[in-house]
Amino acid sequence: MIEPLLLTTTRVRTFDGARALTEASGFFFAHAGRLFLVTSRHVVFEPSIGHRPNRIELNIHIDADDLTRVATLSVLLYADGLANWRQARDSGGEVDVAAIELDVDALPARRQMHCFTTEHLVHDLHAVSAGDAALIVGFPLGFHDTLHHLPVVRQAVVASSFGVRFQGQGYFLTDARTHRGSSGAPVVMQAPGMVAELPWKLLGVHSARMDMSSRDLRLDESLGLNCAWYADILLTLVADRDPETPTDD
Repeated sequence: MIEPLLLTTTRVRTFDGARALTEASGFFFAHAGRLFLVTSRHVVFEPSIGHRPNRIELNIHIDADDLTRVATLSVLLYADGLANWRQARDSGGEVDVAAIELDVDALPARRQMHCFTTEHLVHDLHAVSAGDAALIVGFPLGFHDTLHHLPVVRQAVVASSFGVRFQGQGYFLTDARTHRGSSGAPVVMQAPGMVAELPWKLLGVHSARMDMSSRDLRLDESLGLNCAWYADILLTLVADRDPETPTDD
């Protein structure tokens, strides 16, 4: 039996037409009978570097007994000039999280996946403390089990006060070794008392390494700290609303 946590996460590949652009991570979130892919907003749209893919590809497992079998799902990022993803702002500015609703009818009938839900969000902030162990599940540098199409897991600890917006932004810090390609990965911690097939709490969405801009790259070691946006932003992103048009600001 495969660990259910590994089937929550998929490799996200971005494209401009047929031209491959980048690779990242994403995970599945179900709410009110609808299914979403969650990843970092900068994966699907980052105007500061001219990153504007028009579609993404995901791998979906289709055989519980043979994990080598997957289907590739292509998802358009725009329809009629409007973005198909949902993004949000809070009091600190743009939140680096995007949710893309997936057409369930377009998915393989025998799909093998596990989804986070609102049940997996942290409702009691006191239940998570600085120093608690966490995991980041993703595809660092695109690395993964290429035969079985499964992500890898990096150990992390919560590195700032959970529930406090670090420097006024909607994220907390983790201490973990991460790389490009991990953007959009779920940050989770075990929830042993949780009666569910997926006994994990979804803490946040990994975004990027948190390096000091003044750091001397030759003399100073990397901090090894990362920002993870609080997962409760998903309550806003999956609510019914009109799609947004991306802008360059």
